[in-house]
Amino acid sequence: MTVLRLILADQLSESITSLQGINKKRDTIMLCEVMEEASCVPHHPKKIAFLFSAMRHFAAELESSGLRVRYVKLNDSKNTGSFTGELKRAVQELKPSNVVVTEPGEYRLLEMMKAWQKTFDIPVEILPDKRFLATHAEFAAWVKDKKQLRMEFFYREMRRKYGLLIEPGDKPTGGEWNYDKENRKPPKSGMTVPLRMSHQKSIITNEVLTLVKERFSHHFGTLEPFQYAVTRKQALMELEHFATHLLPNFGDYQDAMVAGEPYLYHSLISSYLNAGLLLPLEICQQAEVAYRTGKAPLNAVEGFIRQVLGWREYIRGIYWHLMPEYGERNSLDATRPLPEFYWGAPTHMFCMAESVRHTRDHAYSHHIQRLMVTGNFALLTGLDVKAVQTWYLAVYSDAYEWVEMPNTLGMALFGDGGVVASKPYAASGKYIHRMSNYCEKCKYDPDEMTGEKACPFNALYWDFLVRNEDKFRGNQRMPYVFSTWDKFTPEKKRAIRTQAALSLQKMAEGTL
Repeated sequence: MTVLRLILADQLSESITSLQGINKKRDTIMLCEVMEEASCVPHHPKKIAFLFSAMRHFAAELESSGLRVRYVKLNDSKNTGSFTGELKRAVQELKPSNVVVTEPGEYRLLEMMKAWQKTFDIPVEILPDKRFLATHAEFAAWVKDKKQLRMEFFYREMRRKYGLLIEPGDKPTGGEWNYDKENRKPPKSGMTVPLRMSHQKSIITNEVLTLVKERFSHHFGTLEPFQYAVTRKQALMELEHFATHLLPNFGDYQDAMVAGEPYLYHSLISSYLNAGLLLPLEICQQAEVAYRTGKAPLNAVEGFIRQVLGWREYIRGIYWHLMPEYGERNSLDATRPLPEFYWGAPTHMFCMAESVRHTRDHAYSHHIQRLMVTGNFALLTGLDVKAVQTWYLAVYSDAYEWVEMPNTLGMALFGDGGVVASKPYAASGKYIHRMSNYCEKCKYDPDEMTGEKACPFNALYWDFLVRNEDKFRGNQRMPYVFSTWDKFTPEKKRAIRTQAALSLQKMAEGTL
């Protein structure tokens, strides 16, 4: 009898465990475009188009290799709109002996899968996702007996495990584990970057773009121009382009922000990695080769490998180790509604407007825009943690809950109480001024604390700390911050709090 093998949109890898041991003559591979998943949050049209096109190309490649594929398009007349409905329909029509799936990247979907065996009275085997470099068991073993789960130490173990940037004697290449101190340069005046790749659209992609335009034009974000890689071959071209032309400068300017330059020297491969078109180990190994052959400096290569081998694997470990309770955390009781300028409404804050523009037009902004602009503002103003998570999950093409939730709730919002971050990533407008040219184009002045021209981030920064003083004054990384506040006169403190209250009022009114 046939085995039904379900592949999800972020499992587009021939090495996925649900395809291992497949019988070409009997087994059927199923991929589905379902409205329930496409609209569970208002996903960016580019994200939907990228995934649908990549799924259809992947299915075509499987068929060309002689495999049987059952592909359900979103506009198929019999499409039930959900994974459970489509699985039910496939089981009734194909009468398989069992169903095989690889574990999903979202707790909600895993619980759904666990219910299928009872629902359909058929064996459902849920296999581990071996594309990741740390198993759930390995992460749980690392977590055991630790009071603080700091990524840096997990990262070092992963470096040792895979021998990346490791020298004889188990020593880190260059003598240091982390070169982040060399990776925080502000942008240079007149800074330009190499052109990015744009892939010719196939018939499949054009069909998908028409579909998405018809069904999802009401979602936030522009659909075209659409330049994504949608096959593994194209994704490998993107990786090669990054390693050759961008990685050499990636380290120096990975925290920089420049108006009109959404990408700078960033890789743009996270969407392909998280969907399965690229694999994490091959990415890290190619970066290491660039260093070993003298094509990229150590600070750039180490920083990039740390993002993939360290941070990505660590974040996934945190998600699965602490769910489902983790998703309900809100340690700072942040409940203010999300301002409309997150969805493109006007704001006088150039940094926010620019970061949202990049998000709207590209389904992308790099990690400092996410953490220190949109995330920092959400932290300082106490925006509702679930609303902020929904926004991040919706607007970025690389966002899946396992990676989005810990990065947003933990890193950006400190909503997990300090599991991911040892202190809140709060900053005033001076940080944005130092790391970007945004303030040159802004109505507000990063050097002003109060008054009509004062940058809202400045007073909001101090107001955030005072509002949460009981949680942060004892933090070992924050004594200098509070000692500075303590030196302010009572009049200055009142003026700052009044300015912050005015900014919050303007935010609520849509006039900030």
